[in-house]
Amino acid sequence: MSRPEAAAAPLEEVARRLAEAEGFDAFGIAAPDAAEAAGAHLKAWVGEGAHGHMDWMADTLERRADPRRMWPDVRALLMLGMNYGPAEDPRDVLARRTAGAISVYARAEDYHEVIKPRLKRIARALLAEARARGLEADVKVFVDTAPLMEKPLAAAAGLGWQGKHTNLVSRELGSWLFLGAIATTLPLAPTQSERDHCGSCRACLDACPTAAFPAPYVIDARRCISYLTIEHKGPIPLALRPLMGNRIYGCDDCLAACPWNKFAVAGREAKLAARAENDAPDLAELVSLDDAGFRARFPKSAIKRVGRDRFVRNVLIAIGNSGDVGFRPLVEARLGDEAEVVREAAGWALGRL
Repeated sequence: MSRPEAAAAPLEEVARRLAEAEGFDAFGIAAPDAAEAAGAHLKAWVGEGAHGHMDWMADTLERRADPRRMWPDVRALLMLGMNYGPAEDPRDVLARRTAGAISVYARAEDYHEVIKPRLKRIARALLAEARARGLEADVKVFVDTAPLMEKPLAAAAGLGWQGKHTNLVSRELGSWLFLGAIATTLPLAPTQSERDHCGSCRACLDACPTAAFPAPYVIDARRCISYLTIEHKGPIPLALRPLMGNRIYGCDDCLAACPWNKFAVAGREAKLAARAENDAPDLAELVSLDDAGFRARFPKSAIKRVGRDRFVRNVLIAIGNSGDVGFRPLVEARLGDEAEVVREAAGWALGRL
């Protein structure tokens, strides 16, 4: 039997308290059909080819548009957000041309490994409470790896709204939220959604270095630096390389430009705090990494997912944009690299220098 005071609280409130106890900063509940409109938009977006080479997005399109296609028994989705706000403007490193700019989310431990165990603990505790009340139920947890539209569902649950840069914006926490989801067969009541507060502002759109937003609320992944440095496997288009500056993994410009960040606070989860060596790493160190060195340099990091070859490709483009001829010997050493994508980037960088 559960404690009388716990039994008296609605399961929705129990879930909220569990989320707070696990360090989550935002919580809400969405109905399974809450992202139907976003699903239709996604289909049109993929149909235009704006997803680039992210074939997995097209392959899972039908399931992505409706959680019930993935799990027919789902009745509610608990949407949780964890703040990872930086202590300073992440764009400051862009002026340091011999250093690399890594997206804030990737400067610390892999957020999947931090968030998923906590979601599992919340889910187990919620199930235990439900069963103590005579309710049979099931749960599934997700952190950015399943065909689930986390951002539209989080907006429907009231965690924030999808801004003109297509990312979630919170009035209390700004642009810096990791999202997780717990799907359940429990009939939990949805929370109030948040309305759009972007107004006439277009700061995020104007901040994009590569003009990746053809219109507000629409992103062309093929021009997005985050896509190019992380998802894109081959040579990066020549016309976009000079616009990338020293961004070697991801890009925070549109997030950092949002005026709602004036209310943001630095994240409180120690495991999501940036490691000092990833704040502004020396390009000279990174360009010389072999595969073993790459894996040792980024332990427990989301950066490992791109692999050494793509990462060094990105570093070489940053070096080509640096204008520092002192890099030439290091670039020349990569002209004979085993990876074609690295050799090509080295040739381009050498030409720029």
